[in-house]
Amino acid sequence: MRVVVIGNGIVGVCTAAWLQRDGHDVTFVDPRGPGEACSFGNAGSLSPSACLPVGMPGMWKKVPGWLKDPLGPLTIRWSYLPTVMPWLLRFLRHSRPAEVVRIATAMRNLLAPIFENYDPLLERANARHLVRRTGCLYVYSGREAARQWQWGMDLRRNLGVDMRDVGQEELESLEPDLKGRFRFGILAPENGSTLDPSELVKALHAQCERDGARSVRASVKAFERHRDVVRGVRTDAGEVIECDAVVVAAGAWSGGLVRDLGLRVPLESQRGYHVTVNSSNLSLRHTVMAVEYNIMVNPMAKGLRLAGSVEFAGLAAPPDYRRAHVLLKRGREMFPHLDTSRYTEWMGHRPCLPDSMPVIGRAPRLQNVWLGFGHGHVGMCGGATTGRELANLIAGRPTGVDLAPFAPDRF
Repeated sequence: MRVVVIGNGIVGVCTAAWLQRDGHDVTFVDPRGPGEACSFGNAGSLSPSACLPVGMPGMWKKVPGWLKDPLGPLTIRWSYLPTVMPWLLRFLRHSRPAEVVRIATAMRNLLAPIFENYDPLLERANARHLVRRTGCLYVYSGREAARQWQWGMDLRRNLGVDMRDVGQEELESLEPDLKGRFRFGILAPENGSTLDPSELVKALHAQCERDGARSVRASVKAFERHRDVVRGVRTDAGEVIECDAVVVAAGAWSGGLVRDLGLRVPLESQRGYHVTVNSSNLSLRHTVMAVEYNIMVNPMAKGLRLAGSVEFAGLAAPPDYRRAHVLLKRGREMFPHLDTSRYTEWMGHRPCLPDSMPVIGRAPRLQNVWLGFGHGHVGMCGGATTGRELANLIAGRPTGVDLAPFAPDRF
């Protein structure tokens, strides 16, 4: 079968790799190179524990205060507020306790087999060195501070996530660089990370090409349809790529593509920032989630990555790198001895839906179009499983994960 995969970020590349294992011919279509969009600059977490939605009970009380701070953990550019307000209202409705339990249960099922589904792809691409399973530490200033997030941590435990309390002495033994600012932690030993998310995507994409995939550097302009079947994909270069099936995995740009196919999904970009400290003198062995700072810290091949924050401003607005500078400031507060003489900064578009769950499944009213996008903050975590399940659907096999919660027409 000839399959066009639109998007060569982590979801598209993993989907293509799983499709090739079934013998399908794959053509990538993307105006960017592999691993150059959201997959370039994310925090690199590969976390079975990352099943909680962004919207949590009681968050609505904090939103007004956040919005008053243009450099706070969540901000909206005022010119974009009328556009994003309906999305935000839906988002807050999904933050009720019963909804959070429902969402976390579905996401736990999606994320639990992260490494099982990455392993054969990494083995094939000779890329095992880019993934490590050293665990993640959620760290707090003290036990009392940690109680503010206890409901969510208990929910994770109830869903089978292995999470172990770590007192101050053990925490400082595990990570001496945390001494002085953090006195309590929770270790998620099953978690892992990648040394370089962009290089991981590039390695998997290169293996797809070695296995026969074709790459077209172009934007999709239109779909050639005959009733409920897409026969071809037209690019902005004027080429029509004939196909037997299409997978839309274009991240934050997927909304416009599926709109052309008759499907409207409330997809937004939660613009995220990072700072990578190339001169870092720390020796962290785990990824570290500093919960009170709302920052994920990951020691990577290129340096120490500090990632976090959410900004709503759409796909076209220029970055506001003051938000990256806040991350660097927080990093200095967390690690007063951190050498920050050399660093890089970045902004990217997380593709987010208001219930914090991706769209995975066949497009409504179309026989041969399949969707995999909207993974938000857990694209690296969910990429391999999403790819496996889309390959299962296209082959007509039973899925390993219940995909009903991720149905494309649920909105």
